[in-house]
Amino acid sequence: MANPVLKLETKTAASAPQGAPKAVAPDNRGKEISGAEILWEALGLQGVEVVFGYPGGAIMPAYDAMLKYPIRHVLVRHEQGAAHMADGYARASGKVGVCIATSGPGATNLVTGIATAMLDSIPMVAITGQVPSTLLGTDAFQETDITGVTLPITKHNYLVTKAEAIAPTIREAFHVASTGRPGPVVIDITKDAQQASAVMEWDEDPVQLPGHRPQYHPLPESIAQAVEMINSALRPVILAGHGIAQSGANDLLLQFVEQTDIPTTSTLLGLGGFPASHPNSLGMMGMHGEAWVNTAIQEADLLIALGMRFDDRVTGNIKTYAPDAKKIHVELDPAEINKNVKVDLPLIGDVRETLHALMPHVEKQDRKAWFARIDELKGDSAVRDIQQLPDNGKLYAAHVIHDLWRLTKGKALVVTDVGQHQMWEAQYYKHDYSRKLLTSGGLGTMGFALPAAIGAYFAQPEDEIWVVVGDGGFQMTAAELTTCKQEGVKIHVAIINNGYLGMVRQWQEFFYDRRYAATPLLSPDFVKLADAHDLLGLRVTKRSEIGQAVEEARAYEGTVVVDFRVEQEDSVYPMVPSGADLHNMIRRPSAAPAKEIRKHNPIYETGED
Repeated sequence: MANPVLKLETKTAASAPQGAPKAVAPDNRGKEISGAEILWEALGLQGVEVVFGYPGGAIMPAYDAMLKYPIRHVLVRHEQGAAHMADGYARASGKVGVCIATSGPGATNLVTGIATAMLDSIPMVAITGQVPSTLLGTDAFQETDITGVTLPITKHNYLVTKAEAIAPTIREAFHVASTGRPGPVVIDITKDAQQASAVMEWDEDPVQLPGHRPQYHPLPESIAQAVEMINSALRPVILAGHGIAQSGANDLLLQFVEQTDIPTTSTLLGLGGFPASHPNSLGMMGMHGEAWVNTAIQEADLLIALGMRFDDRVTGNIKTYAPDAKKIHVELDPAEINKNVKVDLPLIGDVRETLHALMPHVEKQDRKAWFARIDELKGDSAVRDIQQLPDNGKLYAAHVIHDLWRLTKGKALVVTDVGQHQMWEAQYYKHDYSRKLLTSGGLGTMGFALPAAIGAYFAQPEDEIWVVVGDGGFQMTAAELTTCKQEGVKIHVAIINNGYLGMVRQWQEFFYDRRYAATPLLSPDFVKLADAHDLLGLRVTKRSEIGQAVEEARAYEGTVVVDFRVEQEDSVYPMVPSGADLHNMIRRPSAAPAKEIRKHNPIYETGED
């Protein structure tokens, strides 16, 4: 392409959308109002400012009542987008995200987003309309047993058939979603409950639920035992998980690490919980973690796991995982203890509260030998890093991510989809701040990024938001570009376009003898697609053009789509094959004989690393 950076006419984003907040919230406590009004009244009392949804027959009374209340409604193009937006809002803000849909297909379209929130412990309340209570169980039009459908993927769910039950159910649902280990809750409200009237009653006392009493403070005797283990360890490693951000423990973790001088690694969802630029930061662990990180874990004599759950993508083969290490597991959910990895000391409690209890007693030890060993491991990996390669005129995804990190000074809020680009982002965008990387970890949901970024925009509208997404995942929820236009959303979409379902293709290359079954991917012209949505589209095919594209995107008033045409058959290194030992990684070749290097490999293309 002669002029890869394609400039289109700059267009102004949409003006104030319908449903913009009204100035004053009514207070109808003690008055008789409709169930639909009670719903919005209760959401307002919970502090809800924005909901993401799509109307339909069984939820129409609620939508009609919504016009009386100062809660922003974002009209999505598919209910799955609503769930991901609520999820993104919750991840970026730390508050409960709210989505709303009608019965039947509207409700079931939320399921993927609810499951995504469940696997990543995201506080969300999903409200669905239901057929009138007199028709329940009759296979009425658009009737689906959504509480039955979502039972395995929610923290709890409710079927509400009476107007007077709506307010107490809202109170309870928000409490369940946000306390203890966070998670999604579904409230299914019949149409007749929305239409009926009741007195709006609101209990200001804290919610008390039998059987739901999260333990935030670890036992003192367990703290004493942990202190002894930490102070006597020679080769300790901290494993920082999503619980750091969830508990707001970033500052205490930084103090803890500097007080103990312990090297610290992060899970995918834990990135940003500890500053990547800190000298004690090792980076990401696990399947696509750096080789030195995984090797350090395997050679450690103590693992201190903070708010993480030993996912199989983190541990590799459990039987050979950190064989010489004692293990301390700080976790709010007792069900996670010894579920995947047997630990020596469980500390049931909130990560922040636990670090606060440990701080007065832990001491800095001499770890020169341990850090020297880690530096030795890093040296071997550095020569394999693709960033060490000279610009050969081709565009690699790792270069796009690295340059995006450099140009945004590491301060952007990045929302990624799922696939190779997700791992490149985790490796090459160095996150120093909490809640600045939003990604689907546990469920691995393609199509997550664009709608989640829209939700994040409403949580942090002043942030510079970049969506990093593959050409496959982007097409799953690309319809939400129209939502960006209608709602006046400003985000930047970076499509890492390699013409494949890249991660599946990589596995087919490594483990299926390069039989690329159904992974070559035809895509629309993304620049024209952006233009069709009255948004700005750009295309980049050379590394030298990345900076110009980023600046043009920043200068534009609305959402921008940047189509990065990267090398097609590039792979993510290193990689721990599924079920392999954590230290048994496929490494980027280093000075390997040419015959052992596949022709597509960038190292082969540039000669040597």
